Amino acid sequence: MAAGKVKVGIIGGTGIDDPDILEGRQEKTIITPFGSPSDNLVIGKIKEIDCVLIARHGRKHTVTPTHINYRANIYALEQEGCTHVVVTTACGSLKEDYRPGDIVFPDQFIDRTNQRESTFYDGKEGSHVGVCHIPMHEPYCPELRKILIDVARDLGLTHHEKGVNVVIEGPRFSSKAESKMFRIWGGDIINMTAMPEVALANEKGLCYAAIAMVTDYDSWHDDHEPVSVEAVLKTFKSNVSNAIKIILECIPRIAQKDWTHLLKKKADDVKSSTMLPKA
Repeated sequence: MAAGKVKVGIIGGTGIDDPDILEGRQEKTIITPFGSPSDNLVIGKIKEIDCVLIARHGRKHTVTPTHINYRANIYALEQEGCTHVVVTTACGSLKEDYRPGDIVFPDQFIDRTNQRESTFYDGKEGSHVGVCHIPMHEPYCPELRKILIDVARDLGLTHHEKGVNVVIEGPRFSSKAESKMFRIWGGDIINMTAMPEVALANEKGLCYAAIAMVTDYDSWHDDHEPVSVEAVLKTFKSNVSNAIKIILECIPRIAQKDWTHLLKKKADDVKSSTMLPKA
């Protein structure tokens, strides 16, 4: 793939689901073999680069973390020709120095979800054929993450280049005991939507990275109020503004890079990881 021939999918979390960030936008309704995405696709450009936006929770924020159709969202982006997926997500902090208002670029996750369809290869009618044991040692694309990190540094934003993201089922927040346990496990941040989104993107051979916006200290920090919707919203406005700045700046940098080798490797990984039924 020649440099510049990329299309970037954007999955907008709370506050970053506004199609106004795209120029020349058009809406598209799509039905996938896995059902409907969270909302219509919004197709347009950012600085002349083709992009596709999906509001993860729907633009009216009506879909709970558990009931997001992650498979349909990722499938739709891949079918529209996306090569990369940049997502935003609110998160809680499990570390003192990951402060509300900071940006985190997670590199690992711990999956605590248990009610979600987490693969395209589940043996059901309409699903992909075979069983895919996709590698997950580096779930977030290191090269895409580097671009996001460089942008945050250039913008002078307080950020963390790595983070272990504990993904809980939700929609409730953690108890204090759970929050303290996740800290012992080595979690840096906590949210409700990274899984199975990141795993599905890897099954599709897409380069995936996240902009995680710290809004609170979850439930473990005795010197700060425990996480609540009210506490989250207190720091949300500035977080959203910074995340949009990163998105607008990172898109042209993504397009300047030649991704041919990496995308071929990811496609080869999917193929080699898929065990087809024996004849």
